[in-house]
Amino acid sequence: MDLTGIHHLTAITADAPANNRFYTQTLGMRRVKKTVNQDDTSAYHLFFSDGAGSAGSDITFFDWPVARERRGTHSISQTGLRVNEASLDWWASHLSENKVTAGEIGRIDGRATLDFEDPEGQRLRLTADQPSEAHPWDRSPVPAEHQIRGLGPITISVPDLANTEIVLTRVMNMIRERDYASPDGSGQVHVFKMGQGGPAAELHVAVQPDLPVARQGAGGVHHVAFRTPDVGTIHQWAERLNEFRVPSSGEVERYYFRSLYFREPGGNLFEIATDGPGFAVDEPFETMGERLSLPPFLEPRRAQIEAGLKPLA
Repeated sequence: MDLTGIHHLTAITADAPANNRFYTQTLGMRRVKKTVNQDDTSAYHLFFSDGAGSAGSDITFFDWPVARERRGTHSISQTGLRVNEASLDWWASHLSENKVTAGEIGRIDGRATLDFEDPEGQRLRLTADQPSEAHPWDRSPVPAEHQIRGLGPITISVPDLANTEIVLTRVMNMIRERDYASPDGSGQVHVFKMGQGGPAAELHVAVQPDLPVARQGAGGVHHVAFRTPDVGTIHQWAERLNEFRVPSSGEVERYYFRSLYFREPGGNLFEIATDGPGFAVDEPFETMGERLSLPPFLEPRRAQIEAGLKPLA
C-alpha cells in the first residue's frame, strides 16, 4: 500500500483578492474551485491548479485575517511547482517584469530550480521536471508550454530526523532515497519518495535544529496532502494509522475528495486524500471555480455565507 505522490498543499493568505490575482494572473494557474473552509465558513478556500484540476496540481489557500508567518522549523517551508526545464529562463524574465522577489536559476538536488516568493512571502520553487502529460489552461496569460504542471517536491523543516523518519518510512511506506546539503547551509535535506518517485512524488525533509519554532500565519503553509487512489485505500490508511497508534482525524468527507489528517512527530500537519471525485462533481468542467461552490451540507446556508465573504474581483 503506497501513496502515489503529492495531492495538494494548503497555505494561508490574509488578502484573498490579491492572492487570487497573483495565482491566476501572474502565475497563470486556473482557479478550479471557489469555496469556503468547511470548518470556518467565514473564510474562503481557493484552489489554483492546472487546466484540468488534476490531483497533484493544486495549491490552495485559506483566507484568514492573521499576521505574517514567523519562519522557523516545525514547518512546511518550501513549495515546489513543476515546469519544463526550458521554461525557467522565461519564468525568470516574467517574474522580474512583474516585480516578484526571485533568486537566480540554479541547481538543487541535481535539478534546475528558481526560487521566488509571492507578495505575502510564500516560499515557492519552480523545479524542472521531465516532459510528461500536461493539462494547460486555455485562458491562462502564461503560454501553454511554460505553464505550471503541478506540485512537487515539498520541503518540511524539523529539528530532528529520527522520529519523523520512522513515521515516513514505517507508517507511510515512503523510501529514503538520498540526501543533499541545504542550499542555505543550514543542514542536510533528506529525500523520501512515494510510488514511482520523481519531483511530483517526493517529500524533502530539512533538518534544522538551530532555527526557532515557526508560527503559522499569512505567507505560511497550513498542511500538505498526499495522494491515495480511492475511498477503499483511504479506509486502509485509516486502519493503518490506528494499528500504529497514530492519532488522526478519522476519515473526513470533503466532497471533492475524502481526507484523513494527522501530525508527524515534527509537528507538521499531514493529510491523505483521494484522487476523486474531483472538482467537477458539483459544477460544469468548463466553468469550475467561477462561482461559489458549497458542499451539500452547507448549501442551505448559502445566503448567510455569501454575505460574509469579500468580493474577489
